[in-house]
Amino acid sequence: MKIAVIQISEAGRHVAYCIQQELGAQLIERTAVGAHWKDYNAFVFVGAMGICVRTIAPYIEDKHTDPAVVCVDSFGKHVISVLSGHVGGANDLTKQIAGVLGVDPIITTQSDNAGLWPLDTIYENYNWHMSYVGNLNTAIGKFVNREPVALLLDIRDEGTDYLERTCPQHVTIVKSADEIMDGNYALAIIVSPFIYSNLPSDLLVVQYTPQVLDLGIGLAHQAPVDTYEDIQQLLSEHHICLWSECIRNICTIDIKAEEPVIQKFQAERYGLELKLYTADELAKVDVPTPSEMVEKHVGTPSVCEAAALLVSNHGKLLLPKVKGKNFTLAVAIDCKYLREGHIEIVGAGPGDPDLVSVRGRKMLERADLILYAGSLVPKALTDCHKPGAVVRSSADMNLEEQCALMKEHYDKGHFIVRLHTGDPCIFGAIQEQMAFFDANGMDYHITPGISSFLAAAAELQSQFTIPERCQTIILTRGEGRTPMPEKEQLHLLARSQSTMCIFLSASIVDDVQRELLQEYPEDTPVAACYHLTWPDQKIYRGKLKDLAKIVHDNRLTLTTMLVVGEAIDNRQGLSELYSKHFTHLFRQGDDEVTS
Repeated sequence: MKIAVIQISEAGRHVAYCIQQELGAQLIERTAVGAHWKDYNAFVFVGAMGICVRTIAPYIEDKHTDPAVVCVDSFGKHVISVLSGHVGGANDLTKQIAGVLGVDPIITTQSDNAGLWPLDTIYENYNWHMSYVGNLNTAIGKFVNREPVALLLDIRDEGTDYLERTCPQHVTIVKSADEIMDGNYALAIIVSPFIYSNLPSDLLVVQYTPQVLDLGIGLAHQAPVDTYEDIQQLLSEHHICLWSECIRNICTIDIKAEEPVIQKFQAERYGLELKLYTADELAKVDVPTPSEMVEKHVGTPSVCEAAALLVSNHGKLLLPKVKGKNFTLAVAIDCKYLREGHIEIVGAGPGDPDLVSVRGRKMLERADLILYAGSLVPKALTDCHKPGAVVRSSADMNLEEQCALMKEHYDKGHFIVRLHTGDPCIFGAIQEQMAFFDANGMDYHITPGISSFLAAAAELQSQFTIPERCQTIILTRGEGRTPMPEKEQLHLLARSQSTMCIFLSASIVDDVQRELLQEYPEDTPVAACYHLTWPDQKIYRGKLKDLAKIVHDNRLTLTTMLVVGEAIDNRQGLSELYSKHFTHLFRQGDDEVTS
């Protein structure tokens, strides 16, 4: 935002300067507000509210066009949203300034104070387009007054995840327009790239259109520029919203790059991306309606369908090839946007429920099935599940049983979380599962987690890299039932005398100690970390020569991380950040100084 700060009195000088510095704003005179009313996104007055209101009164026109106005008293005790709270962003700016000053924001907008969605601005957060049937203010009023509302979600993205996670009690999530018509709703909220023209004419509707569809086009030679109008007409006939609102990519074959239609698109863009593919790229894509004629003329049996599938990451065709006057088109969607089955492999972190990532927790909260590694992941991590979710431990299940359970839920269109300890990429045993998902065409994604080696560094209060002493961390395991590659034998890795974090090796600690002593001095610091961040966490420090004894005497089990290296408890190394030879910026009073 381009922000202007107006200092009304000398008493507010310090507050005004603080806000100006933190927000990167400009200080202007009160008498200049009128001349610059359209030049700034927001005005922050520092002084009396009455002076603020009298200053802006002559210039106020419409909440959709007026800038945000915030008033802060001269002592910085109160931050008040004055004008354009929702649309202009004054409410968010008020919260930001209150955070800078360490005070409570004062916001009077009803929906904000009620913790309800701001229907008139929420679409901006997710790059949606908004349209509505009826009066928008009336719709917002019914929503804020908690009258019955239907929520229809046709796609899945960050925004719909948020709506599901924060859905108020007076909002019912429905699966079809028929459920809306069968219910007694005062308002329907729809997130969809599709047109719903069969809803009751007297029903208030707020629709958000996400850009999630991909449009493949085949063009006749020298198709006229107004072909775009014909394309929109054909899309509308198939109940697809304005292409400028719901389409994220337009794509075709590269030999059409000089066609008038493509040239016009490249000139105007409409906020969309243009993708051009070679005939060889398109010919590799299997399509439902190949054409020998197309292949004869351009070298590929499909242009529009193949291009749409390519740009959508081989997603799903929602509209197979249809013909217009001078063109063909097809519409596809990336599978990640479909409200169909999905598997999220989530890293649970080291064990403390507070150390799962924010994203990971969101996934757990929305899951229909949580399948967690019960022998390694505390069940407490699953306590945030939604009502009705299935929560199962995989500890007593073999791979085939785990995969069968996930596929059963996947085929029902469920959202599945496979919860693994730490970060799934480190000894996570996900390779076989991903092979199964790939073989069955199942959509999945990985959410990383905090590994136990990071928790070990934190709990040991140690920096595992020390300038000029140790700049490498090795994550490995000892050779037990799982053979180690010859070049990764512990004694070979130990030659660098790096900080070594050894997983899954407490049961073979005698072999581990013997190999490490071939390269590390016997008095090298070690730590045996049991159940890191769990309620029963235990950490035992010692020297390498005593590592096996420490593990045996304390009966440590598989959930033990062994750490070896002089970085443990070391306070002697000097980080480059604080070296006198390192140039950086720091503040001294109100000035920036380079050292």
